[in-house]
Amino acid sequence: MADTSKLIRYFEASGSGEEARRMLDLAEQVVKGKPYRVCDFTSPAGLVIADAIKAAYPELLVQSYGGYEGAERIRIAFVDSHFQGTVDMGIIPLKVSWDPRFRLLNHRDVLGSLMGLGIDRSKFGDIIMGQGGAQILVDSAVADFVVQNFTKIAMVAVSVTPMELDEIAPKEEKIKEVRTTVASLRLDAVASSGFSVSRTKLVSAVNAGLLQVNWQPAKGPSQEVKEGDIISMRGRGRMKVEAITGTSRKGRIGVYLKRFM
Repeated sequence: MADTSKLIRYFEASGSGEEARRMLDLAEQVVKGKPYRVCDFTSPAGLVIADAIKAAYPELLVQSYGGYEGAERIRIAFVDSHFQGTVDMGIIPLKVSWDPRFRLLNHRDVLGSLMGLGIDRSKFGDIIMGQGGAQILVDSAVADFVVQNFTKIAMVAVSVTPMELDEIAPKEEKIKEVRTTVASLRLDAVASSGFSVSRTKLVSAVNAGLLQVNWQPAKGPSQEVKEGDIISMRGRGRMKVEAITGTSRKGRIGVYLKRFM
């Protein structure tokens, strides 16, 4: 077996040690003879772990899917390179409906009520909000339980019915474009501009563990960000550093940000 101790230590340092161990266990099951193994729903940061594991076990393939194109939360499969069958990712889409005239529910309401069923967050993928309803992606192992027991959201009666994956309507996100200049590409400088908060408050948020860069906990206010990075702030959504547009004569750096509302 490959020596994966350094890999585990690396991800422990970034706060992802437990997830790395779970994924490594699945990968080793495939190395020992299973055709494939699929992990629970995870953020795209899970692909960083999966790629590191694949480097240790080159005989494996890595596949990922979240139920539809562009899904944020995904499941990752480790697959024997000789396996010729179809990998079942075990994703079931469910349609949740309620009377929109009674109360306008939001993503947090839906997620909170799902968690109230006593099921771990890792069993749920994306929640796609719509008018008078939502589409949720769930682990096939808990789908029947959710259909039978998910009857209310914040005291609002709801009904849940299974869907087909090809019926999913991708989520529509409002995007705010921000073009600005910053003194440096430090996280606190870029994120304070993108999220429209003072740099002092942004630093406090980073120190409180409220920010992530590429779905990993921010290392600190001085962490440098680069083109393509995804910055998330709890309670304010996320944004992408779409482009670094150049440096002005005064030395300020131009950045083009896309904030997903």
